[in-house]
Amino acid sequence: MDGHDSEDPKQSTADMTVFVQNLLQQMQSRFQTMSDSIVTKIDEMGCRINELEQSINDLRAEMGVEGSPSPLAPSKLKPGDGNQEDSSA
Repeated sequence: MDGHDSEDPKQSTADMTVFVQNLLQQMQSRFQTMSDSIVTKIDEMGCRINELEQSINDLRAEMGVEGSPSPLAPSKLKPGDGNQEDSSA
């Protein structure tokens, strides 16, 4: 009636196995493509950050403030906090 009665169960299982394997291979291929794309974009962003950092350093050198701390890494200590830590040790 629906065609399943005349089909060999082993053949049906084999067909399903092949289908699932193909599906998993397609998924793996797509995930690999996405992964490669993400890694490439991260590398590009790393290069851009390095270029930006170099530009900032060049600007700071032009301004003559090479010895000052980077604006990206401000000191965590507020004025007067260093004395409190020393006395507690």
